[in-house]
Amino acid sequence: MSYKEIYHRSIQDREGFWREQAQELSWYQFPNTILSKNENGLYRWFEDGMLNMSYLCLDFHIEQGRGEQVAIIYDSPATGNVQKFTYNQVKTQVAKLAGVLSSLQVVKGDTVVIYMPMIPEAVIAMLACARIGATHSVVFGGFAPHELAIRIDDAKPKIIISANYGIEFDKRIEYKPLLDRAIDESSHKPQNTIIVEREGMTIDYKDNYDLPYNQLMSNAKEAEPVEVNSTHPLYILYTSGTTGKPKGIVRDTGGYATALKFSMSHIYNANPGDTFWSASDVGWVVGHSYIVYGPLIHGCTTVLFEGKPIRTPDAGTFWRVIAEYKVNTFFTAPTAIRAIKKEDPDGELMKKYNLSSLNLIFLAGERCDPATFEWLGEKTKKPVIDHWWQTESGWPMLGIQYGDEKLSAKSGSSNFPICGYEIDILDDDGNKLDRKEEGFVSVKLPMPPGTLMDLWQDTENFKSSYLSKFDGYYLSGDGGYIDEDGYYFIMGRIDDVINVAGHRLSTGEMEEILAAHPAIAECAVIGVEDELRGQRPIGFIVLKDGQDKTENQLEEETIAMVREKIGAVAFYRNTILVKRLPKTRSGKILRKTMRLIADGKPFAVPSTIDDPSILEEIRERMKDRKLSLAFE
Repeated sequence: MSYKEIYHRSIQDREGFWREQAQELSWYQFPNTILSKNENGLYRWFEDGMLNMSYLCLDFHIEQGRGEQVAIIYDSPATGNVQKFTYNQVKTQVAKLAGVLSSLQVVKGDTVVIYMPMIPEAVIAMLACARIGATHSVVFGGFAPHELAIRIDDAKPKIIISANYGIEFDKRIEYKPLLDRAIDESSHKPQNTIIVEREGMTIDYKDNYDLPYNQLMSNAKEAEPVEVNSTHPLYILYTSGTTGKPKGIVRDTGGYATALKFSMSHIYNANPGDTFWSASDVGWVVGHSYIVYGPLIHGCTTVLFEGKPIRTPDAGTFWRVIAEYKVNTFFTAPTAIRAIKKEDPDGELMKKYNLSSLNLIFLAGERCDPATFEWLGEKTKKPVIDHWWQTESGWPMLGIQYGDEKLSAKSGSSNFPICGYEIDILDDDGNKLDRKEEGFVSVKLPMPPGTLMDLWQDTENFKSSYLSKFDGYYLSGDGGYIDEDGYYFIMGRIDDVINVAGHRLSTGEMEEILAAHPAIAECAVIGVEDELRGQRPIGFIVLKDGQDKTENQLEEETIAMVREKIGAVAFYRNTILVKRLPKTRSGKILRKTMRLIADGKPFAVPSTIDDPSILEEIRERMKDRKLSLAFE
């Protein structure tokens, strides 16, 4: 069937279409009810089905005779360590850790926080939780103690699994002190922590509280998979909210497994036995879906890479991994490609490696600028597909879906809707816009399987954040348009969440941090375009009367504050001192206008502004300091 035919069926016969896709999985009890609503009026997929994600990822393939196939390739240029684990080996380790968790009274319905670097034990921990029906919440290892503490208080884990250190380029980041500070700050106190002790750094254990991973595993009994309902929460994954308080995205088990299985064939064109590499981190949704669960559900070999696109050791490291492990499908963020392009603009390092195994390259996490898209295609001579999705969706919403016909990706576009996603561009009143008119990117309900079920113990916020703007639609939070050929273009966020190197971060949260400085009267943080990261934050501050700190002093102090509370991942580097912030007469700060000025884009002076001259001051201050691409 052609893409148009299969897509049309997925919209016109949603239940029939997804019933067929669910049959690709091995269920303990196949669902009779395909689509339903719960007591809160929220859609649910396969509500009476029973299955286990760990079984689907491991035991099933072993039963099919794939036990000696490599499941995970761990490559760490930071440590020089390479390990390969077969499906049999991964299953044994997962079953043992599941047994450890069970011995600590972790049962179905409990939560476990995983605060880990990119090491095999992180994947094992995720699958071990899934094996016994515990809901895991992976927190990116680059987050500061305060951010971890917020997530501990929200998820209320019985156990936290962590490690003694992670690696950032050639620097070791001690995790244990960060974890200790987070637990001290949080109101909820986990029962225990389990610590993976990597070589080269000892740990100061708290007796009977911090438990050594290797010692526990040496005496562990293997646990069998536990049957869970399709709607059982597999994981909580926190994403930045506009208020600064992270939102706990809840993912179900059966719908997610069905969607991932479908995507591996129909979007990524992968086959069981292929080597699939997503150059992301397990702390992000891409890592959950396409380092861990998607490739393993499909019977692929997945690459777990502990390194960076540059300086580990050079800008050829991605091509080295692809050549060495004969990667068939490669997925990364535009930020990574921009960093490689900057260091190796002519692709000389790429020429050292045989990329003949590589079939497709996928980009996501932020909008890919045409120059980066075209450079990558030209240098690799491989098809490049930019596709769009979110933490909330869990898998792609726009992309190129494989059918009988061969569709071409368009530079700057995320291409076409994926099966199950009916995507419209709406104006502020909820009316559909014509082609080439930019508006709110919105998805008609019901969304397909695998998308967010709810926010963790916060259904009202879920409804108000995503479902209240337009009746019968999910609001993506992104703006965009459809061109004359039906290609979709995603142009960026419509709220105060910015995308820094594929990481969604709240400028509202940064403003709260800056506002806590004793010398600052008021502030505004905006995201500006950045050549490598897509966007980065810049702060504008107004001093309290009587304060005489210099801009350099304030910049140094506010950078330290943001790093302390959010972490280096925020990439906050610049603070600009101004006399006043541009506001409407009602007192609303004109952040959107400030962004347009920073990015050198045309703007209309709002009729409601109290003093238009302030905008010129903002422009001159940015120009003086050359703090955006527009003024370089």
